[in-house]
Amino acid sequence: MRAFFDELYDHYHQDLFQFIYYMVKDRNLAEDLVQDVYVKVLKSYHSFHGKSSEKTWLFSIARHVTIDHFRRQKRKRDRVAEFFDWGEKGPQLPDRDPLPEEIIIQSEDVKHVYRAMNQCSVDQRTVLILRYIQGLSIKESSEVTGWTESKVKTTQHRALKTVKEYTDSVEGGGGEYEKI
Repeated sequence: MRAFFDELYDHYHQDLFQFIYYMVKDRNLAEDLVQDVYVKVLKSYHSFHGKSSEKTWLFSIARHVTIDHFRRQKRKRDRVAEFFDWGEKGPQLPDRDPLPEEIIIQSEDVKHVYRAMNQCSVDQRTVLILRYIQGLSIKESSEVTGWTESKVKTTQHRALKTVKEYTDSVEGGGGEYEKI
């Protein structure tokens, strides 16, 4: 098992960290979630039967860990909102989500794409990261998400549409982001 774990770590650690980092946009949190993924890998090692590639199995675990984090955060926000009786909409605070702080991007076009990705749902952002940043195929993305290939394609299409609509609204018609 140690050799299997070391091989997974050596081959996929950077991609795994990058995937989670793009999802949560916080380096420390991404590091914590990567550790959670490795704990789950160690606990579920016996259940890996090679029906998918090691990479898709690992990314599937990472996706679930990240979604679990988002669910916990939502429940926590809901409890705080309930305690302070802010109602359904919550406090009217400005959104100050920065771009990933580790990425120094000179190109304005790329900055717009990252901002546009923030307009996507978690599922849409997941597919965009898997397909265009991690370079996974439709089939591999399907294995990671546990969806059909058709659902991955549909989610990708909707994500690209969301990105295009956002960039068009910001740029006043800059449709060059259609292809990411």
